[in-house]
Amino acid sequence: MATYAKLEARPAPLGTKGVIHWAKENLFSDVVSTILTLFSFYLLYLTIPPLLDWMIFDATFSGTKEEVTGDGARWIFIFEKFNQFIYGFYPEELYWRPNLALAIFTAYIIAFKYLNNTKIRVFIVVSLPIITYILVAGGYFGLEHVETEKWGGLLLTVIVAAVGIVASFPIGILFALGRQSKMPIIKTISVMYIEFIRGVPLITILFMSSVILPLFFPENMDFDKLLRALIGITLFQAAYIAEVVRGGLQAIPKGQYEAADSMALSYWQTMGLIILPQALKISIPNIVGSFISLFKDTTLVLIIGLFDILAMVTLTNSDTNWLGFETEGYVFVTMIYWVICFSMSKYAKAVEDRFNTDHK
Repeated sequence: MATYAKLEARPAPLGTKGVIHWAKENLFSDVVSTILTLFSFYLLYLTIPPLLDWMIFDATFSGTKEEVTGDGARWIFIFEKFNQFIYGFYPEELYWRPNLALAIFTAYIIAFKYLNNTKIRVFIVVSLPIITYILVAGGYFGLEHVETEKWGGLLLTVIVAAVGIVASFPIGILFALGRQSKMPIIKTISVMYIEFIRGVPLITILFMSSVILPLFFPENMDFDKLLRALIGITLFQAAYIAEVVRGGLQAIPKGQYEAADSMALSYWQTMGLIILPQALKISIPNIVGSFISLFKDTTLVLIIGLFDILAMVTLTNSDTNWLGFETEGYVFVTMIYWVICFSMSKYAKAVEDRFNTDHK
């Protein structure tokens, strides 16, 4: 019987790995790539150093407005108005309540990620909005009631986006299933709703929810302005989620439906156990893209008198004591939006990789 000697693995040839090899393959692979790379480096040279000088090296981080010197960013404006940017007109002595809600939300997210227990996850999904509302709005368990007119800043932005995302998702799934339904009435209603909502801008929906929606309720009924905005945003986003989910449903092979029929599963069993899990997994990138767009569209609530973080920056710029500081405010808001949207995108990628079942 022949014997074989075990050969030691040899190192990769020089020039086939490392930073230099990566640069040759990706940045200087041909003449066109080399020209574009050098041009990009030149643009970075023109923009990055002045930007760093303005934001960091020549910036003012402390002192008073009168002590500001130089041409750098005057971040003292952000420090001075920080509470308004984050909480709006929320009473300062009650800041601990939204802070506690944020801490509970963070703890719930960690528990949701690491505790693989369906009952605990259902409890989290159900209890989190209730606890958040009790803490932020008050009026229960001896907590002082805070009118929604006082909510603002990043607090309002996150609440509007979170409610819109959570509420629109199941509604969008139902309309997606309705559009795929074989029952003419259900399908017609779903198609009309989706196409009507997608055919008008969000600003129109907000105006309708603010002006027209209260007409359907009794005259003596006090219909909260924030609730009107939440209903309008939820209905608007649900139409887009429906189309995204419908794309995922159409990507499922017919054999999956036939397999469910062969097992004598009902319609809802087929959808809940076989079709929807696969369709939602396929649709994760587009669903998250819709959620990110919704988060950025929350700035439109200003038109109905709600002051989100961008509106608060605009409002504070009208302060006669802080005129001329709008640039720093808008840069601050840009960074806030970028951090949150980028975090949502990275989390979605992690979820997509976690549920990836492709066999390579």
